[in-house]
Amino acid sequence: MKIHDVTVPLSRDLIVYPGDPPTRIEKKSSIGEAGARCNLSRYSFGSHSGTHVDPPFHFIKDGITVDKLPLELLMGRARVVEITAQRIDEVALGEFDFTNDVRVLFKTRNSYFWSEKKFVKDYVYITAGAALMLVNNGIKVVGIDYLSVDKFEADEPEAHLTLLGGGTIIIEGLDLREVESGDYEMVCLPLKVKDGDGAPARVVLRS
Repeated sequence: MKIHDVTVPLSRDLIVYPGDPPTRIEKKSSIGEAGARCNLSRYSFGSHSGTHVDPPFHFIKDGITVDKLPLELLMGRARVVEITAQRIDEVALGEFDFTNDVRVLFKTRNSYFWSEKKFVKDYVYITAGAALMLVNNGIKVVGIDYLSVDKFEADEPEAHLTLLGGGTIIIEGLDLREVESGDYEMVCLPLKVKDGDGAPARVVLRS
């Protein structure tokens, strides 16, 4: 058995989607300094920082919030699919049969952008048509290896609206560089934030 941690660490240097709050980690006490007996920090970050989960409430007014997501959907067999195209559209998806899948994680060139110092605008995204195709195929969890399923500065967040409106949970910000295509057991546990529109998560794959 091998465990693959596909979570992007929260750090001061973490890339965030433009306009989102930056990640701040502030030391409040350090052992041996000013009589401190423990290490203690203050964390500050946006609800969609790093590897995180988008519940329907992110874009749907009366949608399910992150604390009420059914955990059985966020745990279980997940299929990692590698896409080499510049975007994930119906043509790219046409190469795969998702009949037996419930959870699909897309590995693209995006994973390598985590080595960059600045946000990369030209990332691989999911088109509205592909999102609808995934919903119609019964996919309940869709993961992608950068900070949005939608094209940067898209006029409308069509992929988000299609997926979340169809009852599909989104995981964004995965790091799949060290993971091969194939089937894995996934555990994805977002922070239990009451009435949250999203939350960072620890995501691991077991092979």
